[in-house]
Amino acid sequence: MLYSSIILTDSIAITRAFEKKYGIKVELWRGLADKVVQRTVSEARANRHTVDVIDTNSPELEMLAREKLLSEFYSPYLADLPPAAIPAHKQWVAYRCNFWVAAYNTNKIKKEAVPKTYEDFLDPKWKGKIGLEATDTEWFATLVKIWGEEKGLAYFKKLAEMNPDIRKGHILLAELVSAGEIPLTLTAYNHHIEKLKNKGAPVEWMPIPPAIARPNGVAVAKFAPHPHAALLFADFLLSPEGQELFRSMDRVPSSLKVKTNLNNFRYVMVDPVVILDEWNKWDKLWEELFLKK
Repeated sequence: MLYSSIILTDSIAITRAFEKKYGIKVELWRGLADKVVQRTVSEARANRHTVDVIDTNSPELEMLAREKLLSEFYSPYLADLPPAAIPAHKQWVAYRCNFWVAAYNTNKIKKEAVPKTYEDFLDPKWKGKIGLEATDTEWFATLVKIWGEEKGLAYFKKLAEMNPDIRKGHILLAELVSAGEIPLTLTAYNHHIEKLKNKGAPVEWMPIPPAIARPNGVAVAKFAPHPHAALLFADFLLSPEGQELFRSMDRVPSSLKVKTNLNNFRYVMVDPVVILDEWNKWDKLWEELFLKK
């Protein structure tokens, strides 16, 4: 039994590939990340142990680890991952990432005119032309942590004065850039832009250093009814075969052995522990800067 927050088309492709390889039937329940947590916790409190393996965002997996609902596990493929993909407790592992990148409409903006640094986005000529996704608190918090609060908050106050176009949903944001309604964004997921680009859309993306990655992970439930099948599924996601499958979907695998231009640059991973412990602070600051208008 798999609980997953990845979009249904991709989750079905993953489970079918696993079933074909091993002959083990996967029952899939798909929901948003917060619903995955809610369902897992509610069932555990009711002493109903249904889920075997969980695939969702890293902060949500960290929540489940703190609820003591996950098992520490090992895989021979952990050696293929960057250290930041493996938390010290080893109760979940990041098998793929979402990267926040700049993206632009190539019909609206010439490549040589695209900002190359975060500071470049503060040029007055971009006022009212920059899109941001409404829920990107993690990106904001991680950058401020890297830069230091004084410098980081000063930058984001200036960015807020650029009157960015705030939209909810990374897919929607990518589509609006593709349509030219938003010429430029700082917070696209590069795999969304890559998919549109491969379909012929006039879009391109580029990482702005320091590029930020949001890890998504897999975990084995502590009270999994089928623990060995759950471990096999986790191994499959982390294996070269599973990682290549994600690459073929224009998603970003964590493995250092799978080559893709989607992660072929220096980046910093979001620390889900910091995000959980300091969420109220950063979410309030983000809301005050960008959502209360």
